[in-house]
Amino acid sequence: MEISESKSAGYQWLAEKFGVVVMPHWRETRILNRGARRFLEAGGRQVEYLPAAQGPGDDVFSQLEFALRKEGLHLELLRKVLVRIPSRDVVEHLIQRPTGRYARIVWFLHEAFTGQRLDLPDLKVGNYVDLLDPQIYVTGPLRKVRRQRINVNLLGTVDFSPMVRLACLGEWSEAELRKRCGDIVGDCPAQIFARAVRYLYAKESKSSHEIERETPDQKRAEKFIRLLEQAWHRDFLNKPALVELQQAIVDPRFANRGWRSELAEPGDRQVYVGETLGPGLERVHYAAPKPEDLDVLMSEFLQMGRRMIEDDFGSSNDGVVPTLIAAAVVSFVFNFLHPFSDGNGRIHRFLLHHVLARRAFGPEGIIFPVSAVILNHPREYDQALESFSKPLMERVEYTMDERLRMTVTNNTVDFYRYIDCTEITRIVIDFIRETIETEIPAELHYLTMHDEVRARMRDILEMPSRHADLFIALVRQNGGTLSKNKRKLPEFELLTDVEVEQMERAIRDTLGIVK
Repeated sequence: MEISESKSAGYQWLAEKFGVVVMPHWRETRILNRGARRFLEAGGRQVEYLPAAQGPGDDVFSQLEFALRKEGLHLELLRKVLVRIPSRDVVEHLIQRPTGRYARIVWFLHEAFTGQRLDLPDLKVGNYVDLLDPQIYVTGPLRKVRRQRINVNLLGTVDFSPMVRLACLGEWSEAELRKRCGDIVGDCPAQIFARAVRYLYAKESKSSHEIERETPDQKRAEKFIRLLEQAWHRDFLNKPALVELQQAIVDPRFANRGWRSELAEPGDRQVYVGETLGPGLERVHYAAPKPEDLDVLMSEFLQMGRRMIEDDFGSSNDGVVPTLIAAAVVSFVFNFLHPFSDGNGRIHRFLLHHVLARRAFGPEGIIFPVSAVILNHPREYDQALESFSKPLMERVEYTMDERLRMTVTNNTVDFYRYIDCTEITRIVIDFIRETIETEIPAELHYLTMHDEVRARMRDILEMPSRHADLFIALVRQNGGTLSKNKRKLPEFELLTDVEVEQMERAIRDTLGIVK
């Protein structure tokens, strides 16, 4: 997306000036040597080319304020750059423009990142200004800072705050999705709904394990279902609850007693996601935070998560994060932090349900079979994960020993502090919308039709419930008939060919299966 004969400006200029490596920002500005303004947009990134006359001066503070004005808030870069600027230079700059919006933001962030109080008095006059522009970003609960008269409205804190941009989320309405879900469930007979809830929990458990290509034993599957049922009433955004969850869903031999940073074997503390290409050859798709960085990142993550989903703060303009956005951010950021040696993917999808439940998105007790939708859209799910993992892996340096244990060799902690969750959130909204519009109605319809099928089958033959349910499932799987191999099962050996044919027809006619 680069046009020749242009030079860096704003955040890119600062990155080059101070020699810092950061995750890519969604917007870049370049200054043309000649020519008129041009604007390019592709893959969620924007590049604006400005005429030479509109460029900032070649000094740090001009570039800082230019970046804040034109390119939004790039906290990772500001965290790495502002600590390198001498305090006396910042004070001298602020004395010249003490009430300017962007100067105040520089002042606030410099003190926040360095931990040093500048030799300046608190502001006494002037309106409060927003740290995040609410026209660009999803904002969080507001905290007023009197010293610089700034509204800190991040989803988290200045040390850990994922970012979501509004314009890239597409058209959607949380209120309409809530209403649609309520209408669908409200039209369902009470006895069907009670069964549907149990069925949806079982389906979500099964689908979530299938995403990981795992088949848990019955005991562990039931544990996971029981925990899903608790998602409405328990707080899982704390370390003991998450450890309990991990212990319940993985093989006991691989259960953790705390974060992976606490494992006895140091070589097991650094985890990654990859695939084996051959003997001793591993292709790494994702590297989690270094063990020594994990405790502080998880502490900040849990603090952010609780702030995002606790009781409402008022209207959406007062800092309430929309439920679907909160669910996307909390669940995916947990997965990127990968605090356990195993089970992170299933817990990440569990947390999506937890946020939906805690924010009462849907009737009491209902669960959304999102994992079934994910199974139908694996590329989109991978796209959500890769929106962060791909640029991350371009910046992570590591070695691998003969036992395929990874050691990350560069400083990576800041890469995980301000994850851009925009694309992730857009995809999650699409998944939830499809779950409400397609998956739940289909399951409710099937359960209703299942009762009709059983009634018609009883008119043909009274058989044990387990045998009848197995017959229906196998006929559905085989497109409307019982296969020759399945016909030989002990459950069906006493059936006549006429009875089998009549029951097959009853299933096809009732469920609308075209043979």
